[in-house]
Amino acid sequence: MSRDNNPLLDPTKLGAATQMVHGGGKRSPFNETSEAIFLNSGYSYPSSEHAEELFQGKIPGAHNYSRFANPTVDMFQERMALIEGAEAGRAFASGMAAVTNAIMSQVRAGDHIVAAKALFGGCRYVVEDYAPRFGVESTLVDGRDPQNFARAMRPNTKVVFIETPTNPTLELVDIKAVAEIAHAHGAKLIVDNVFSTALYQKPLQLGADLVVYSATKHVDGQGRVLGGIVLGSKALIEGEVHTFLRQTGATLSAFNAWVLLKGLETYELRIRQMTDSAEKVAEALASHSKVSRIIYPHHPSHPQYELAKRQMTRGSTLLAIELKGSQEAAFTLSDSLAVILISNNLGDAKSLITHPRTTTHARLTEEARLETGVTPGLLRLSVGLESSDDLIADLMFGLDQV
Repeated sequence: MSRDNNPLLDPTKLGAATQMVHGGGKRSPFNETSEAIFLNSGYSYPSSEHAEELFQGKIPGAHNYSRFANPTVDMFQERMALIEGAEAGRAFASGMAAVTNAIMSQVRAGDHIVAAKALFGGCRYVVEDYAPRFGVESTLVDGRDPQNFARAMRPNTKVVFIETPTNPTLELVDIKAVAEIAHAHGAKLIVDNVFSTALYQKPLQLGADLVVYSATKHVDGQGRVLGGIVLGSKALIEGEVHTFLRQTGATLSAFNAWVLLKGLETYELRIRQMTDSAEKVAEALASHSKVSRIIYPHHPSHPQYELAKRQMTRGSTLLAIELKGSQEAAFTLSDSLAVILISNNLGDAKSLITHPRTTTHARLTEEARLETGVTPGLLRLSVGLESSDDLIADLMFGLDQV
């Protein structure tokens, strides 16, 4: 009997859960079941002619230096591309390295970037502070109205950058509408898809050109390693994205790639459970007398609920809690918790809470924070794998102390 004609040998024919376990797998001659870790920096060649052809790009799939490519990293990239529905991907040492590459690889001096104002502090730094050092101007707009992007476009606009839902206020940007605006002006749309995860939102299907993840978050999801990835068409990934990675060297280590591959094996199970709990927590807090509002994309109280239902299949694992009162109230709640940990990470197996005004968005001016909804009473909660009953009880105790 032979399996050569089995259609499931084509990984694109597999379901998402199966792709997360088997996608991109490459076995060495030892036929290991768990992916091998290739902890090597360089590779030897059978001849000088082979080396010459390899460096000329005439030998596909070969390796010449682990800053450029590594077999373990290859497997992670291919698995993520399958899950995302992308043609290709390149992995990076961190999520911010991935964001920086995605943006800067697509622009040159004299170009222009349009981005939503509501961004993670590090992402906003790349757009607002870093890119202008190299002659790339930027305009920040309120991302909730697609027409704000249209009004900001210029003849030299090359990139539109958004995250949706946004960090930490979970505002939404209409990906399809903004993609159409970007493409009408000859620009590329880059979407940071960390909050929604690859399970619940597909930016490439909605018109995005590149999708960016901090793999540190849900992909590892257990607080162990850093990593990032950029996904998109072969033309973009194997062109400017790869060149920028190769020459600047923000390479993902083989060990971290292996850890991330292990994380992907339980990715769907973890995120589904965390989302189930996030929905319960949002509902439990929605009517609490000390909470001015909860912000969760698939809760009917979200001001962009219809858009959330249209472009996200579920609300994912993050919510924001705005307390009546001030920063003191937010600190009191956080400091009273026993199960939920205070940390600025997210997408972890452990539930984590942070005060964005004094952590992730501390470098912004107060005006910029308030403009994007980062108020003194706002907390961001990343729901983990604990019992939802315990999480709700922990939060209720904390609210009693406020």
